[in-house]
Amino acid sequence: MADPLSEMIQLLRPRAVFSKGISGAGRWAVRYGEFGQPGFCAVTEGRCRLAVDGEAPVVLEEGDFVLLPATPAFTMSGFESAPALRIDPKANPAPDREIRHGRQDGPPDVRQFGGYFSFDSPDAGLLVSLLPRMIHIRGIPRLTQLVRLVGEEAAREDIGRDLILVRLVEILLIEALRATSAKEAQPGLLRGLADPRVAAALRSMHGDVERSWTVPDLAREAGMSRSAFFDRFVRMVGVRPMEYLLSWRMAVAKNLLRGGELALDEVARRIGYGSASTFSTAFSRHVGLPPGRFMRRPATQDETAASLQV
Repeated sequence: MADPLSEMIQLLRPRAVFSKGISGAGRWAVRYGEFGQPGFCAVTEGRCRLAVDGEAPVVLEEGDFVLLPATPAFTMSGFESAPALRIDPKANPAPDREIRHGRQDGPPDVRQFGGYFSFDSPDAGLLVSLLPRMIHIRGIPRLTQLVRLVGEEAAREDIGRDLILVRLVEILLIEALRATSAKEAQPGLLRGLADPRVAAALRSMHGDVERSWTVPDLAREAGMSRSAFFDRFVRMVGVRPMEYLLSWRMAVAKNLLRGGELALDEVARRIGYGSASTFSTAFSRHVGLPPGRFMRRPATQDETAASLQV
């Protein structure tokens, strides 16, 4: 049975970039600008406050895990009022030691380990657009253990390091998403997979992407009438069924094109198009440039944004 979430994470090819220890004591506050890359942290000792722009402020406690799929601007602080030190995550160099905020001597009030990673795929926004803006999980010790493993491996200069980091980050993502309360999440992939009927349609699309799916076909997979399925899919996932299918097909196509090993008509066949010309027209309309040019040029942020319609 197809696992849409795992397939999407594998296709996006997460890559560990940076991790660090952070502690704070006394009066302290830091304000991070919007970053855009996925960020994460696990609190290993004490408590602090976290206020992510657009989300309700939360208190983080020992054992808590936070994942910000796109890392919007946020403020982290202790419990005493203090002016916020502003930090530009895109400009500040990564430190090679634990960062200490507030009082520099004595034991910390909070200690955490966190960092960020990136996606090698040009479709990073495909996952981000289908996930909650902030994932806050409490009481899952294995997430803290995984974050520690990421940090330990990132600090090593040993054979196989990069491959191990990729696998650890993939596992970290899947574990975090597993533990998220999907039924309370905003419309997106997690909420869709939490609904048995919508999940049946999603798994069918992912499991047989070559098939010429229609809304009535997908409704039958879900065991619903066409209109009831359509409304439920939009409510759960946030986009129309055929919009989701098109975006997923194009994400798969980009991955195949980047590989450079398949002829255009074979790429077209593998994602459900009867001819290379039909596929080229659809790809050009969706991505903003034809398949041949896409293969020859590196992905840019503007190109990526233009290609994401979910």
